[in-house]
Amino acid sequence: MNLLAEEAAGILAEVCESVGLDSRGAELLRVRSNAVFRLRGDGGDIVVRIATAPDALTRLPVVLAVARWLADLGFPAVRPADEIGGQPLVHDGRVITFWHYVPASGRPTTTQLGRILRSLHRLPVPPFPLKRLADPLAEVRQAVENRTEVLTPCQRAWLRDRVAELSARWTALATAGPPVLLHGDAWIDNLLRCQDGHAVLCDWDGVAVGPREWDLVHTYHGQRRFGLTEADVDDFAGAYGSDLRAWPGYPTLMEIRDMYAVGIHIRNATRDPFSRKELPRRLDSLTRGDGQARWYLAEPA
Repeated sequence: MNLLAEEAAGILAEVCESVGLDSRGAELLRVRSNAVFRLRGDGGDIVVRIATAPDALTRLPVVLAVARWLADLGFPAVRPADEIGGQPLVHDGRVITFWHYVPASGRPTTTQLGRILRSLHRLPVPPFPLKRLADPLAEVRQAVENRTEVLTPCQRAWLRDRVAELSARWTALATAGPPVLLHGDAWIDNLLRCQDGHAVLCDWDGVAVGPREWDLVHTYHGQRRFGLTEADVDDFAGAYGSDLRAWPGYPTLMEIRDMYAVGIHIRNATRDPFSRKELPRRLDSLTRGDGQARWYLAEPA
């Protein structure tokens, strides 16, 4: 039973009623860091995101501010549904935001992702305070300490040591160029291909200022763990204009990205059946030092 989805559906109904939207027939699009619903009927052009992360209330006002700033620049990103006032809303301890639905058609390409990230990283840093990406493993460290029920003592000890080691190596990385505006989770699944063929970036929850390499590594990590091909990565590098594989810090950053990808499943394992299955798969490959084991974003077919 997916308790995360059930809890989110109850919250969706209550919060939609409070703002005059009809949640009947809402479609669940995703449950990971957020439970994401598309409203049907009169609210069919609205996406509702119900955050599960503990820092959502401090983070999401900034996410909305960045999205509005990008909209003013004409950047291809999803738009907040600002006709619903008072965002973000807080209901029953969860933080809720509303976004305009983007009808997708077909799968975007890594070439499109590379071009959009090149454009993003050329933008100035927004003129308001933004989080600095000083510690990408902070949430993993917190999950290891707080979710004791899903980890054995040996797993917790190994994770603590490994996170400490990788955090020290992150601090020592020599990145190229000044900090830039980061999407924060620039994976191909966060790119939507519109019906006219152009693409827009969604899911800006990780937005920050930091080294451009953090946005780039997600695609390379996609080849390592999630089924992207070498041609996909080559197309991405060509579109962006540089290849992360030529950077001396590449092996360390890939190991950090591996560890980063475990945190969400530690947080969700008690309430999400998929996370309960995926967490042991990822931990087993990490503790064995298997850098090529296939991981999954949903139940394999």
